[in-house]
Amino acid sequence: MSILGRLFGKKNDTNKPIQERNMFNLEMNDIVTFDLEDYKVVGKISYDDHGFKWHAYQLEGTHKTIWLSVEMDDELNLGMYEKIKLPLQDPIPKQLEYDGTTYYLDESGTARVIGVGRSQNLSGMTCHYFDYYDDDEEKFLSIEKWGNEIEVSTGYEIEEFELKIIASK
Repeated sequence: MSILGRLFGKKNDTNKPIQERNMFNLEMNDIVTFDLEDYKVVGKISYDDHGFKWHAYQLEGTHKTIWLSVEMDDELNLGMYEKIKLPLQDPIPKQLEYDGTTYYLDESGTARVIGVGRSQNLSGMTCHYFDYYDDDEEKFLSIEKWGNEIEVSTGYEIEEFELKIIASK
């Protein structure tokens, strides 16, 4: 190493360039701004139901944690979800009431999952899912069965322009 290199500490240029983020390649610690609040990506669950794939990103804000659902069907479908308490047990019904709204079962199935970040302990597990919509298809309920545990979230559709992504690295 030259004298100037020793004096000024030659830097190794091993950093990869920042990859432009989109809804399918968010990484841990990226920042997602939604509804004037910043959220940090702290977990990701990738679902695979016989080749049909979608993702859910766990976003941690100052006051709450939300989930961003990302799915490419014929077009990009985005949803924002929050966990709720709704006591359920098997069998999961085809119609549910929550907060004055009736929801109807739209689809259900079983998916293998891969988890990253806070969700890494879910990798290799199987999730039974149930998706519900209200009469106007504006409000959603999502039910996931993880073994004996049942998780319920309520959500709604959002548009991509409502989100701003800041890559962490």
